[in-house]
Amino acid sequence: MIATLARALSRVTHAETDVEDLKTVAIFCGAGLLLSIVAAMAFGPALGTELF
Repeated sequence: MIATLARALSRVTHAETDVEDLKTVAIFCGAGLLLSIVAAMAFGPALGTELF
């Protein structure tokens, strides 16, 4: 799937897209999403009252 995405991006942008770079970006995005979900589950109800 990542290779297909890299080929599609290289066709659209006419630039060389490396699959390893896309994998790195996907890993960091996934880690950030996981961290956000864990924070929302842990502090979700308490965040609304402490922000204001």
